[in-house]
Order: sequence, then C-alpha cells, then structure tokens
Amino acid sequence: MDADRVEIDGGIMEGGGQILRVSTALSCLLGLPLRVRRIRAGRSQPGLRPQHLSGLEIIRDLCEGKLEGGEIGSTEITFTPGKIKGGTHIADTKTAGSVCLLMQVAMPCVLFAASPSELHLKGGTNAEMAPQIDYTVMVFKPIVEKFNFTFNCDIKKRGYYPQGGGEVVVQMSPVKELSPINLTERGTVTKIHGRAFVAGALPIKLAKDMAAAAVRCIRKEIRDLYINIQPVREPDDQAFGTGSGIIVVAETSTGCLLAGSSLGKRGKNSDKVGIEAAEILLRNLKHGGTVDDSLQDQLIIFMALAKGVSRVKSGPITLHTQTAIHFAEQLTKAKFTVTKSEEEDPSKDSYIIECQGMGMINPNL
Repeated sequence: MDADRVEIDGGIMEGGGQILRVSTALSCLLGLPLRVRRIRAGRSQPGLRPQHLSGLEIIRDLCEGKLEGGEIGSTEITFTPGKIKGGTHIADTKTAGSVCLLMQVAMPCVLFAASPSELHLKGGTNAEMAPQIDYTVMVFKPIVEKFNFTFNCDIKKRGYYPQGGGEVVVQMSPVKELSPINLTERGTVTKIHGRAFVAGALPIKLAKDMAAAAVRCIRKEIRDLYINIQPVREPDDQAFGTGSGIIVVAETSTGCLLAGSSLGKRGKNSDKVGIEAAEILLRNLKHGGTVDDSLQDQLIIFMALAKGVSRVKSGPITLHTQTAIHFAEQLTKAKFTVTKSEEEDPSKDSYIIECQGMGMINPNL
C-alpha cells in the first residue's frame, strides 16, 4: 500500500494549510492514499495548528479513513481514505481557527457522498487570514452554486479571536457531477452593499464609523452608485466574545460578486478598518476580473472536479491560486491554463483561468 502513496511536499509555494486542504480533499474524493511531508515548513510555528488538525479529522471521519501523525505540531501525516458517507459530522477547532476553512476542506467531499450531510463547524466565524463567514454566505455561496449544487449555511453563533466559540451548520445533498462554469463577463457594477458589525463589549458607533469611512472611500472613485452598508450590533445570544469588522460587496449586471473585508482589532481605528475594506474592493474592481482575490483560489478544486471546460476571468493570479492549481493537477487529471486576458483597456490586469475538468462522477448515485 505504501508504495502507492502520493507524496506531497507541504513546504512549497504557498506552503500553508491550503496544501493540506486541497490534497486531503482530493485524496478523499479519488481514494488516493497520501503522505504529506514538511507541513507548513516555512511558517513561524511549523506543523499542524489546531485548525489544520480539525480539518484533517473531519475529512478522516467523512470517509472513515485512517490518519497517522495527526497531532498539533506534526510536520508529516499519512492519510488513507475510505468511502465517503453522508450524515452528521462535527469539527471543533476549540480555538478561533476559521470555520470557513473547515468548510473549504469538507465541502467538495460531501458533494460526492452517498447521502445528504450536515456539518457542525465550530471555531472562529470572523478570523484573520481566512474568509469571514459573511464573505462565505454573501460571495462564495452564490458563485460556487453555479457549479450546479446548493447548500444551506446557518450561522448559529458568531465567534471571534482569541476564543472562537462560533458555530455554523452546513447542510448539503450529494450530486452526480459538477457542471463547469463560465465567468468571463464582468458587466458593470450595479450596486454596492455590505455590513459593518460589532459584538460583545463594543458600541454600535464603531460599526457606524466603519460603514461611513468605507462609503467615503468608495465615493472618491465611484460617485453615482447606491451604496448601502448596514451597521449591525450582533445579538448577545448569537455571538461569543468581542469582535468587529466589515464586508463590502459589489454586484454587477452579469451577476458577479466582488468584495473587500477587514476586521477590527484592539488599537486599530474604526475608520481605518472601513477604509481597508473599501480599498480592497476598489482594487478588485480595478483589475477587470469577474472574481476577487479571495474567491480565485477557492474555485480551483471545483473547476478541477467539474465535467467540461470552466473559464474564470480574474485579476493577477495569487500564490494561493497557483498552489491550488499545482496540487489539483498533481492529483487529478484536470488541466489548467492561465493566459493574460486580451483587454482593450491596457490599465486592466486580468487573466483567464481555464480548466479542462476531470469530470468526477459520484459512484454512490
């Protein structure tokens, strides 16, 4: 058996948890035994952190697989997948580790399960270095469902750094196969909306300040568009701990969604948080692509699994995306090409990511 293990170098390219997420999800889907070495080799704390371990454990449980080396700080794991089954699965980082990253690793697998799944994911809902749950619901969900599946995401409780304590329940039914997507026409921006939130000990004034600063920043570039950013105070029974942040989403005439988001932290001026989110959004609108920098890499595994040719227009290719493509190609028969988009407008820096998907068929349906 060991001779057939696929060897993955967890220290190359982006060199982080994403390599684990993409390779273990594909290992689970394709029934490929895996060895990942040099896990997060270049990081200040190399090896598995609680969040990565929770991700590995949920994949192991989803397919009744075998995981060796699954402890905090471990720099090498071996994983032997079994058969993907539906049902209820719980993953708890016990920290502020991101529930959205747990969702990223589990979702492709449960799409090809034998029966519907319910995932109870516990940890941070609005964490640094990961998509916020608001981004997942407002941007990722409507776009990824273009691959011809749907899921339900119920935010039971929000949780913030440092304790986490949030919980999200994701329900999805399996599919026979995924359809390819074609996201190459940006269209024009038709509206901008968002939400600025505070929770715990923070006053609503901070949310209002973040929202106002974001609107002012966007107004400098986009003058005549309706912008609606709601300031919200999360109800105490639906939030654990103290946190704040903002997400701003632009919708286009062709149904594209691009966003910018930012989190508040102690000592960070609330205007600065709002401006940061607005600037990220404006930067994403400038390159002319149909997806923003945060969505780019999250679509790669679905493009690889889909049947047929998917095409996505994006801004400059991020290292996360290059990494996802590298491992998707290593493990599946999918073929990716990235070409500079032929723009009339030379100021636009956009690219076409094209993928001939492997056409994964659900053996259980």
